[in-house]
Amino acid sequence: MKRPRVSGDSMIWFTGGSLAISLLMVVGLVWLVLFNALGFFWPQDLYRIKTGDGHAVLGSIVSRETIPAPDAPPGTEETFRIQVKQGNRDLYGIDFVWIDEAKIVERDMPAKAAVIERLEWGNFHGVFKTLRDGEQALAEGPEDVLRVFEERFPVVVTTRNEIRRIETDQIGVINAEQEKRRLALLRLEINGITGGDEVRRIKEENGVLEARYSAHSEEVARLRESMTLRLVLEAADGQEKEIPLSDIVHVYFPNDMNVFEKMGFYAAKMWEFIWENPREANTEGGIFPALFGTVMMVLIMSVVVTPLGILVAFYLREYARQGLFVSTVRIAVNNLAGVPSIVFGVFGVGFFIYFVGGSIDRIFYPERLPAPTYGTGGILWASLTLALLTVPVVIVATEEGLAAIPPGLREASLALGATKFETTWRVVLPAVLPSIMTGLILAMARAAGEVAPLMITGVVKLAPALPLDGQWPFLHLDRKFMHLGFHIYDVGFQSPNVDAARPMVYTTTALLLVIVVLLNLTAITLRSRLRKKYSLTAV
Repeated sequence: MKRPRVSGDSMIWFTGGSLAISLLMVVGLVWLVLFNALGFFWPQDLYRIKTGDGHAVLGSIVSRETIPAPDAPPGTEETFRIQVKQGNRDLYGIDFVWIDEAKIVERDMPAKAAVIERLEWGNFHGVFKTLRDGEQALAEGPEDVLRVFEERFPVVVTTRNEIRRIETDQIGVINAEQEKRRLALLRLEINGITGGDEVRRIKEENGVLEARYSAHSEEVARLRESMTLRLVLEAADGQEKEIPLSDIVHVYFPNDMNVFEKMGFYAAKMWEFIWENPREANTEGGIFPALFGTVMMVLIMSVVVTPLGILVAFYLREYARQGLFVSTVRIAVNNLAGVPSIVFGVFGVGFFIYFVGGSIDRIFYPERLPAPTYGTGGILWASLTLALLTVPVVIVATEEGLAAIPPGLREASLALGATKFETTWRVVLPAVLPSIMTGLILAMARAAGEVAPLMITGVVKLAPALPLDGQWPFLHLDRKFMHLGFHIYDVGFQSPNVDAARPMVYTTTALLLVIVVLLNLTAITLRSRLRKKYSLTAV
């Protein structure tokens, strides 16, 4: 009978157990994120809670925990407290409150209790009381107010969207055109031209733009003045609050909704989370700019890192004379994979932003100085920095694939009269494509989750415009951008309202996991097809 140590059975159990523990940790982490994220959009019932001291709260129960009592004698019965999201931050100063269950004297679920999502100050919980148009009361009482509100609110939403469209699509374009002409005048002035037909033409165009700007500004002011409807609500403790309808995003009554209505609301909130812009210091609304910025940065990084990594690997394996120099380069490439990411970020700032970007500004944009164009953080420099960060992964994966190709394949191609380049292009490259995709998958997964280098090379808390839009030149690589990883850090560690930010952290993390999985699945699917077509490599 062989001893376990000699036969190797103990190592099999040890390695298998380590794999099982690792899988359980990963599954547990994913489950924790999804459990806390997917329930965020479900409309929670509102409870009206009254305590013995006469205090009343209307809100949803977020959690329940044991009240710590370290000095209590053994055998003391545990007491509990609940955390309630009461909203109404502008009335109470906080929108989450802890209540001891022992102090609760009454708890019920009132009908017609409304949740009002606002552009500012978070949610408001209360009951409809009055709907006013200026000083005139249009309706009184919950039912009448709700009926008139449902008639008037769509008009307010349409007006608000029209204001946003004018400010973004028309006034924004005019501002951009005015800035171009201002810079054109500065460029002419730098060249010593202060008069003439060109200067006169630019000034005339500016006059036309100013007239259009004034007309659109007056239209926006008129639309704002037309939104005079105000909703008066009564909180649980009897306080009243008047909210302009122009500040309301959604109104719903969770206690009066059935399962199907809640499912529809859940789907609408998920759609809003993905496609809308953030609000309330990124703790509410959507995360579309961060989602867009993450995907665009990964794509730009992939376009840069793939050819760079392939060319380096092919040179080292196929063309370079093997010796001390090549061995030193390989050691350097392997060591680069272990360099902290923040070091790459510092390099990106020093080389890409200050040196390359600063040189571009001095040569092509002198009229904009001292305000930098490319001499500051942007999505281009962030993508190039991450390309340098991940290029060792692509190089190593490609080299391993090249090493796995049988030498006879190259020799057969050369024997048939093909040149070295033709052999590399038509025989070796197709065979190594699955290995290239492996390296690209690993590079994309790492780049999508990196935050440290992005914080100093172009990512921001809130980007006023996307790097890709309808204005010439359409792709603005100099613009700053939002990123899901930095969004998680900002909301989780920089938000002044921790309780309100926590659900957004989980939902954003879940979305980032989905993005990474989708990017990887796309690359894995392509790799599988390439392996079936070129089944010559074992990598």
